[in-house]
Amino acid sequence: MTNNPVKKAMIMAAGVGSRLEPLTLSVPKPLIPIANKPVMDILLENLKNIGITDVIANTYYLAEQIIQRYKNNNSGINFNYIKEDTLSGTAGGLKKCQDFFQKGDVFVVLSADGLTNADIQKGIESHLKNHAVATIGIKKIPHEEVSHFGVVVTDENGFIKEFQEKPSVAEAKSNYINTGIYIFNYEIFDYIPSGTFYDFAKNVFPKLLQTCGINTFEITEYWSDIGTIAQYKQSVKDVFDGFCSFEHSQIRTKNSGKYIAGFSEIPEDTRFEGVSTIGDNCNIGKNVTIKDSIIWDNVEIADNVRVENAIVASGSRILSDLEGMSIPANDVFLEELFLELEESAK
Repeated sequence: MTNNPVKKAMIMAAGVGSRLEPLTLSVPKPLIPIANKPVMDILLENLKNIGITDVIANTYYLAEQIIQRYKNNNSGINFNYIKEDTLSGTAGGLKKCQDFFQKGDVFVVLSADGLTNADIQKGIESHLKNHAVATIGIKKIPHEEVSHFGVVVTDENGFIKEFQEKPSVAEAKSNYINTGIYIFNYEIFDYIPSGTFYDFAKNVFPKLLQTCGINTFEITEYWSDIGTIAQYKQSVKDVFDGFCSFEHSQIRTKNSGKYIAGFSEIPEDTRFEGVSTIGDNCNIGKNVTIKDSIIWDNVEIADNVRVENAIVASGSRILSDLEGMSIPANDVFLEELFLELEESAK
């Protein structure tokens, strides 16, 4: 553990996660599992490892699931929360947590859908050294991908000169992006009014640019936003490829594939291809093939079924071959039934 003067953090956990539907119809985005571990578990472990002891989260969508999981956790983190009645934006959510912090505090703010090995301690040291009010973690990405992100243009001292929100590749002045990893002084609250929807990128940061400036630190380690189904699948693959590291069950090799399994019995004749994860208490039938798929907890897969490039949420039953689909929690997939429903919907 690092000798870190910063002891508090906030996790932005209120979002609906609509781009991850149907998975988020019954599970909030912070509890989406990566290698059978909710992404918010990973965030809390990372914070604890740099000496953070007190964390607050703003919750809104399916808030009770988040509160129940963490209010009596055994991670060594003192977990606090607020429940928002209406969404109030990234900065507005932080404003509602103001009473958790004290004048003079420096604290970390993270997004609940960010999977990362970022050296946040390095960011804290940069923040303190440069006497900043705000410091943003930025990451260099391939230039052709800049149109998906908020681009950051910095000066020679690492302070931000300009933001570009999802510019075209031709117009982008930089290939550094805002990762949503922030270190703030308590003074940040002076820039956020109460009782209104307020956003960091649109409202707070432009004000800071005109007044005290915004410091940055570069993240050279792994960072991914699991905000879409495609990014979620890629993030899980990145764990197998060794790009992202955190504590998880052993990666096992079988046939031409690799898998991570929770407390589920894997029959001898199960065949694996590519990379897959299996959650707890799954019931896998005879002669099943699983390829490049993410299976959550309490899933039943019938005999002789092939599951390929799929995500199956907890409690679902897969009764026929499944390819390229995401199945919501407690659903039943039978191809004949699915085709009938699809045909009747036309």
